[in-house]
Amino acid sequence: MGGVPLRVVSYNIHTQRDDTAALAEVVRSARPDVVIVQEGPRRFRWRSKCAALAESFGLVVGAGGLPALGNLLLTSLRVRVHATRCQRFPLTPGRHLRGAAFAECAVGGARFVLAGTHLSTDPAERPDQAALFRAEVEAARWPVLVGADLNEGPGGAAWRTIADGLTDAAVAADRADRLTYSCADPRRRIDALFVDPRITVVDYDVVDTPQTRRASDHFPVLADLLLPVTD
Repeated sequence: MGGVPLRVVSYNIHTQRDDTAALAEVVRSARPDVVIVQEGPRRFRWRSKCAALAESFGLVVGAGGLPALGNLLLTSLRVRVHATRCQRFPLTPGRHLRGAAFAECAVGGARFVLAGTHLSTDPAERPDQAALFRAEVEAARWPVLVGADLNEGPGGAAWRTIADGLTDAAVAADRADRLTYSCADPRRRIDALFVDPRITVVDYDVVDTPQTRRASDHFPVLADLLLPVTD
């Protein structure tokens, strides 16, 4: 198979409320090129907290943080970030403000867009948020990798909106039975990685180890991909 290899982790880190040493070791041991973080730093001193989190993983900050309401994109030095943008979804009074982060990146001879979001726990809000996020995904110039905590499983309206026309990495690897939430009682697949059909899914896993059970309330999603070389 031809293409440029890329290792991706998508991870809801539970606002670092759990075992942060285990969290750092989980990510470092995976040796990812990019990490799509949900529930990253988004409040007071968020810049320094994002930088410290990235350093603990052996990575650097690519995009996100407070402007993306806790969605954070981290990269290795192998990956170049050319442009970034953040998105905020409309606030429903009494609910939690949410958004998304995007980064146009290059690695080897491939260009791609990294995107991450964390949708509402409210089923009434999720479809509209998914539609707004999907519009940004469709506007991307390069093949897109989407890492998301959708707060619903496959078949939900928001899930279908975001997944439409993209490859569900878990399905492509025949591992859609691997559940991502919660670590204490795994019963749902609400964390997903979707990729442009031009991207090849080489491998996919949900990392369930004693360390990941200490590190967060979600398991990390890990995938090895091959990106198409840009003409």
